[in-house]
Amino acid sequence: MHNTRSDPASEILLCAGIIGYRALRLSGIKPGQRLGLYGFGASAHIAIQIARHWGCQVYVSSLKREHQELARQLGAAWVGGATEMPPDKLHSSIIFAPAGELVPPALRALDRGGTLALAGIHMSPIPSLDYDRDIFGERVIRSVTANTRQDGIDLFREAAPIPIKPHTIRFPLKQANRALQELKAGSFQGAAVLGI
Repeated sequence: MHNTRSDPASEILLCAGIIGYRALRLSGIKPGQRLGLYGFGASAHIAIQIARHWGCQVYVSSLKREHQELARQLGAAWVGGATEMPPDKLHSSIIFAPAGELVPPALRALDRGGTLALAGIHMSPIPSLDYDRDIFGERVIRSVTANTRQDGIDLFREAAPIPIKPHTIRFPLKQANRALQELKAGSFQGAAVLGI
């Protein structure tokens, strides 16, 4: 959620966008590879646009039908339920949802040597992992903790030629509580902007 008087696209890139961009970097995804995204809110809807620009096939797992539909519109190669196994092994994945229970299935969906980036600042407890099933094969788990100034500079450089088109819904400041409730419920696609 963003509070802005300026261009909402810039604000979204410097909030949700920079989180998604940092997560892409830490996932180790390379142009042309297969990327999994778990949860499809504000950050993921920016990350898919960058990954598609890099020629990646993007596989999206999400609970919400509206989010699944947006993922299809933005060029996802495959869209499924939150814990549904994608049809192909993935090179890298990012979990945007704050749901620790997604970690084991996301690890199982990775190919050998794949990296799973955890992009949330909060996550529910991660269930027990089975070493042979979930980790073996040099799979890597990385947390995404902070963004840098360089991430922002690189993101804006990357975003200009794509061009990234954020999907936003605007709320007047007096409807901030409603915006927070809708955000928690996941009842809109993309990102929300608070106008003041």
